[in-house]
Amino acid sequence: MSVAICVEALTKKYKDVIAVNDISFNVEQGHCFGLLGPNGAGKTTTIEIMEGIIAASSGSVVYKNKENQTKEVDNNISQQIGIQFQHTALQDFLTVKETLNLFAAFYQNTIAQNTLIELCDLSDFLDRDNRLLSGGQRQRLLLALALINDPEIIFLDEPTTGLDPHARRNFWQLIKNIKAQNKTIILTTHYMDEAEQLCDDIVIMNQGKIIESGTPHQLLNKHFTDVFIYLPEQQVPLTLVEQNQWTTLSGRVEITTNNVEKTLAMLMGNKVSLEGLHVKSANLDDLFLHLTGHSLRGGK
Repeated sequence: MSVAICVEALTKKYKDVIAVNDISFNVEQGHCFGLLGPNGAGKTTTIEIMEGIIAASSGSVVYKNKENQTKEVDNNISQQIGIQFQHTALQDFLTVKETLNLFAAFYQNTIAQNTLIELCDLSDFLDRDNRLLSGGQRQRLLLALALINDPEIIFLDEPTTGLDPHARRNFWQLIKNIKAQNKTIILTTHYMDEAEQLCDDIVIMNQGKIIESGTPHQLLNKHFTDVFIYLPEQQVPLTLVEQNQWTTLSGRVEITTNNVEKTLAMLMGNKVSLEGLHVKSANLDDLFLHLTGHSLRGGK
């Protein structure tokens, strides 16, 4: 597998604040790479440096052996990458098709419009005014605009924020279809289920530094050996809860165990009803909480 982007010793300082503190990572060609972090972690600054929007204080970003530091290279890179910003203003009084034509004029090379329309599932609302698009339709159009120059690398900044669950899952399928074409995707998201579904590799940042990196599967296996068992609180005797130091959360008893079969046998031996039983393995939400001490939701 070849490296699409190499980030080496990247640092960004603002007066007395170090937003990004000497971080390094590689993004493999054809992978979906997740950059995750809470508010103030430095991930947005990192992404903006990678996109060429702001300059680093030190360090480098290399795109397939071309360092993104000169004007000539910057212009070349801008033609090869696509960006879906979290907030993008669309021109009022233009239809979706007119918007596609407008943005196509900005690039030297573009993907065939019919291919783009099919890939992003735009055909049902091509003649609709941008102002009348639903949230999901708007995000699909913004994705199409990020792909209009047929980029090798696509940056997606929280692309499903504000979408309902059905629209989010439809959008996930679009991203999977794009990745299947050997495109490289850099994704930021506040939804851990989204990262688990889409990302081949993830980097977790906190306070400007990388605190963990790897595949979701590798990281979960590294940090968790236990499984969570949940039962309604009223079904588990208080003496059993206190004896085993189990936790009660929102009307449920949370049991942590590395041997589900043995734990269930113990519960049945104590005549505890298993009605409403829920068994859950650790996920990226649990990992993020474990590493940073708080949830990812609510900030960049």
